Amino acid sequence: MRTEVDGRAGTPATVFLKHAKLSFTEHSYDYVERGGTAESARQLGVDEHAVVKTLVMQDENARPLIVLMHGDRQVGLKALAREIDCKRVAPCEPEAAQRHSGYLVGGTSPFGTKKAIPVFVEASVMELQLIYINGGRRGFLVGVEPRAALALVNARSVHCAQ
Repeated sequence: MRTEVDGRAGTPATVFLKHAKLSFTEHSYDYVERGGTAESARQLGVDEHAVVKTLVMQDENARPLIVLMHGDRQVGLKALAREIDCKRVAPCEPEAAQRHSGYLVGGTSPFGTKKAIPVFVEASVMELQLIYINGGRRGFLVGVEPRAALALVNARSVHCAQ
């Protein structure tokens, strides 16, 4: 998925970040099916803890939400549900995640989603100086300062890492 911004190609995520005048760096890598953050971190030579995965989930009423988590951690679903006052939270099926976000699984970004989706971020992500997060397509991350970037999507801090 590519769009044009100022005559240059970009993804909906980079268009969103440029429009917000947020500084970011672009990092491409060879996408490996099921390689996840371990593979992107290895190829880019960065700490997997600073590579943040974007997970599309849903609550008990099938309402979508996005969870941002360190690459080397998992989301505790029960802890997340308690934090956001839901009965349960579960990952979306890939087709539903794509329908909600507008991105292919493996290329999902919290920036420039197809429709507004609540964003929750593991609190310790906000303590990092720089994070690498999906830039809107497979094999492409953007480096951003987390507080400024995640304020753009009104991300709410939660404690749900395992």
